[in-house]
Amino acid sequence: MPLSTSDVQAFEARATDADLDDLRARLAAARLPEAETVHRAPSGPRRWAQGVPLADLVEVVDHWRTGYDWRSFEERLDRIGQFRTTIDGLGIHFLHRRSPRADATPLVLTHGWPGSVAEFVDVVDELADPEDTAAPAFHVVVPSLPGFGYSDKPATTGWGTEKIAAAWVELMGRLGYGEFLAHGGDWGGNITTVLGGRFPAQVLGIHTTFAEGLPGSTTDGLMAVEREWTEETRDFWLNRAAYAKQQATRPQTIGYSLVDSPVGLLAWILDKFAEWTDTEDSPFETISRDRILDNVTLYWLTRSGASAARIYWESHNSLDPDLRVDVPSAITMYPRDIEKYPRPLARERYRRIARWRSPERGGHFPSLEVPGYFVKDLQEGLAAVLAARR
Repeated sequence: MPLSTSDVQAFEARATDADLDDLRARLAAARLPEAETVHRAPSGPRRWAQGVPLADLVEVVDHWRTGYDWRSFEERLDRIGQFRTTIDGLGIHFLHRRSPRADATPLVLTHGWPGSVAEFVDVVDELADPEDTAAPAFHVVVPSLPGFGYSDKPATTGWGTEKIAAAWVELMGRLGYGEFLAHGGDWGGNITTVLGGRFPAQVLGIHTTFAEGLPGSTTDGLMAVEREWTEETRDFWLNRAAYAKQQATRPQTIGYSLVDSPVGLLAWILDKFAEWTDTEDSPFETISRDRILDNVTLYWLTRSGASAARIYWESHNSLDPDLRVDVPSAITMYPRDIEKYPRPLARERYRRIARWRSPERGGHFPSLEVPGYFVKDLQEGLAAVLAARR
């Protein structure tokens, strides 16, 4: 099927040699603080108790400067297929991989913060053209959120999750996809929830790793493990969410550091990959350094540290408490994710849960941590969603 409008333009990502030389020069000239005072702690989460350990950061910075190859990531994006279009005056970048299968269903995958389209580059091909011919196939669309990556930076307020969801409906329509499925986690999960709740005529169903219940929900009657989930989620927001409060209240202030210092940007993002992955000591136990650097370098080259942070200012705690999702939903709660909502609470908002899974492994970035499981779970979850519509 050809693209339905000339408003969609092919796009190629090309950093200048000068920008890459400048990055390496800044890394070489970085001024680093002294080591953390828990640096003698043994391997394990305690070693990260004050943030990214100096020794770890030095090692990654050295690899970023001398061994990392940004050009290979540019080529990977080009092989998938990159495009841009303008919606409501804002340029939106997206990856688009059409399936060769005649029975494929359109699917939009939405990333969050501190992620990007880099979260999905390793799973797009298998989703579009699975080796198992019995598995469902999808026409995969992966947009960059406004202010992220190669999407434009909003110059005015208003680009919160509700407007982004409406923009995704417009985007999919321009590609000839009047009906489609949606998946997301983090902010992408929030946006996916809005898609399912606000646009049931276009959205066939959703799969999400984010299933926030309603404000004020009681934990009465929950099983012990379910109460533990709610306690862990509450603890996260009370004690480990300073980054979110900063970005929700003063994104411009932190943005100066994120746009001016590649080491500052790396530490700000790497800290979250370390804390939010299902690992014992380092995110590199499950995610390669190069893939994390693909993500960080994309932020750096597009100077999007401040503009990406503003999604918190626009949308923090903004999910409509009256929003209900009546399209079929598949929900997966990974054990080391930062927010986990029990099914009895989730179904107050998601009223047609077609499939629910709680795997044994995985954290906040499952498409990077456990890509094989992630693909299979997404295939089976969306198959259940489509079956529930019959």
